[in-house]
Amino acid sequence: MAKHTQAHLSRTVPKNQSEFFKQRTRQKMEYYMGAKLLEVGVDPETTIYRWKAEDKGSSEEWTVSAYWGDSREKLEAEEKAQA
Repeated sequence: MAKHTQAHLSRTVPKNQSEFFKQRTRQKMEYYMGAKLLEVGVDPETTIYRWKAEDKGSSEEWTVSAYWGDSREKLEAEEKAQA
């Protein structure tokens, strides 16, 4: 069975929420992602993270993605090719 080399976490955030609460939500997501990576035996310092925000009308869906191992190498190669 192949090992996982990426993880994703999404949250829905109201657009009218204050910047303070948006920043706090982002910090919570970063913390939770790091904790989950440690739980499955991945060093959060060896991963790369990418954020995506998707408009959902009166709210936004934020997704943080963590990549390590083969997925990290593939993503870095794709980004280098686009640059």
